[in-house]
Amino acid sequence: MFEKILIANRGEIALRILRACRELGIRTVAVHSEADTEAKYVRLADESVCIGPAPSSQSYLNIPAIISAAEVTDSEAIHPGYGFLSENADFAERVERSGFVFIGPRPETITLMGDKVSAKDAMKAAGVPVVPGSEGALGDDPKEIIRAARAIGYPVIIKAAGGGGGRGMRTVHTEAALINAVQMTRTEAAAAFNNPSVYMEKFLENPRHIEIQVLADAHGNAVYLGERDCSMQRRHQKIIEEAPAPGIAARLIARVGERCAEACRRINYRGAGTFEFLYENGEFYFIEMNTRIQVEHPVTELITGIDLVQEQIRVAAGEKLRFKQRDIKLTGHALECRINAEDPYKFTPSPGKITGYHPPGGPGVRVDSHVYQGYTVPPHYDSMIGKVITYGDTREQAIRRMSIALSEMIVSGIKTNIPLHQELMHDARFVDGGTSIHYLEQKLADQTAAKVK
Repeated sequence: MFEKILIANRGEIALRILRACRELGIRTVAVHSEADTEAKYVRLADESVCIGPAPSSQSYLNIPAIISAAEVTDSEAIHPGYGFLSENADFAERVERSGFVFIGPRPETITLMGDKVSAKDAMKAAGVPVVPGSEGALGDDPKEIIRAARAIGYPVIIKAAGGGGGRGMRTVHTEAALINAVQMTRTEAAAAFNNPSVYMEKFLENPRHIEIQVLADAHGNAVYLGERDCSMQRRHQKIIEEAPAPGIAARLIARVGERCAEACRRINYRGAGTFEFLYENGEFYFIEMNTRIQVEHPVTELITGIDLVQEQIRVAAGEKLRFKQRDIKLTGHALECRINAEDPYKFTPSPGKITGYHPPGGPGVRVDSHVYQGYTVPPHYDSMIGKVITYGDTREQAIRRMSIALSEMIVSGIKTNIPLHQELMHDARFVDGGTSIHYLEQKLADQTAAKVK
């Protein structure tokens, strides 16, 4: 096992990794920007290194600075968390080349699964169901593009091969708008991802977003840890996640889960990862794989009893998985609400000083957050300041506990989206379960229209 790990991230995930390391008896190094000098995880780490000013490009995305910090602190491994450099194959390669262990997949695996076209090809080969779409990236011939769209059937969605996080995609409903949409998406993809390649998929009208959590070691062993429902979204950004997904038969999950585990074995996957699917009319359609720990990993931890971050570390240290598929037991239900520093309905960021902070507690309540009373939320990064996770024997109990937890939570001095979460815990459609990825946006649009009237 490692003696010292450098955490190349910030916020709640940096604190989450730090706690996992402390439990394993591993010393930690927190790298931070000038804006995060007073962060809780910086104070709690065994060592800390400032790697640059507030802008991410000069700090958390500064690869030479991070590797230099690992060198001067004699760290053995680097954990990238999520976001920032976590799915950057160049970073992973430079970490390994510099003599450190990258706590994540091999660089070539990140490259394979980071390109949505090659990822779909790999999944097809492993028998994982994919969304009907173009054969590889779209070419330059307008006639071929039109022919492909007709074969798939409108509406279609144009996606950047190197995209992610809800960016680099455009829905097309008519043939007249197709070529222009392809050209615009290519331009955006080149600017945002340095990769102009785009591909085409069938646009599913009312799908759910279901994902399968996997763990794999370097010895050819892989398991899946059930599913999560992440359908409550706004602009492709997840708001609420839960596990297991309500209303989907266990046999269907087992069928797609086994294929995901087999895909991991085929591509020599190492570490934690997530297969993301659209689910409609009883069918799963693969859309992408996230080669990192997910924001929503706690709901899987609560229903499996497995610490995913610790398992990432164990696998990176060369250990074999400590369990087989038959050992994985799913118990109860878990929900996660992402708490963001933003207006709950306009969604404008709300950075600033937190003048009052009181996290909820009680049976089945977990809060993953790095903030405290007096902490200043910087304007330079993602607006998420924490996550409230609840667990119950049933989904109904988990929802009730979440409703109570949100009513107890106090974050003053800034705006947060807690009121929106409170409203959703009493939303009849959400309580019933199984809403599509479009539900929240339509609900918000209807509320806005009603106010205008």
